[in-house]
Amino acid sequence: MDIKEILSKCDHTLLLQTATFDEIKAICDDAVKYHTASVCIPQCYVKQAKEYVGEKMKICTVTGFPNGNSTTASKVFETEDAVRNGADEIDMVINIGMLRAGDYDYVLNEIRVVRKACEGKILKVIIETCLLTEDEKIKMCEIVTESGADFIKTSTGFSKSGAAPEDIKLFTEHVGEGVKIKAAGGISSVEDAEEFIKLGASRLGTSRIVKIVKNM
Repeated sequence: MDIKEILSKCDHTLLLQTATFDEIKAICDDAVKYHTASVCIPQCYVKQAKEYVGEKMKICTVTGFPNGNSTTASKVFETEDAVRNGADEIDMVINIGMLRAGDYDYVLNEIRVVRKACEGKILKVIIETCLLTEDEKIKMCEIVTESGADFIKTSTGFSKSGAAPEDIKLFTEHVGEGVKIKAAGGISSVEDAEEFIKLGASRLGTSRIVKIVKNM
């Protein structure tokens, strides 16, 4: 697979608590240079980053990150604020406790209201696969499809483990038409990236692929 094709599917990501704006500018520069799909950055830098890159690069940020158990109202506010500041894409974390308790209406409603708060921007729903059973993953495929979100996403990268090939296979079997797949967390090589794309992921959340290409 051509490396340019792989890069075009990468959300070049820096979400560490220690990230400075100088580091955010650096990943923005790399994203523009290597034509990634977006940069995925903390909310506090969205406005500055959008002013820095203008229309040269999509800005993605996160809502309810990384634990997902803030209130729905908090997630809506975060999303609205991010969109006002120039975010082009929102990656939200579901309330995993509500899912595990079987409160599927809560989970569905939350995604729907965040979808509305996105004002037409792309919404990716992080379900944190490493914390879920197979049945819960399948249920989330159904809920994300029903919600109208654009993507189902494997992981935050801040939990026990990240993307796994078997989860991408499961998603492709159970998501509805129009729902795309993002693999994130632990994608550490070009070979990993190729595998996830071949399995059905159309986005990859990773900081490493650009670093690898820079060192080629």
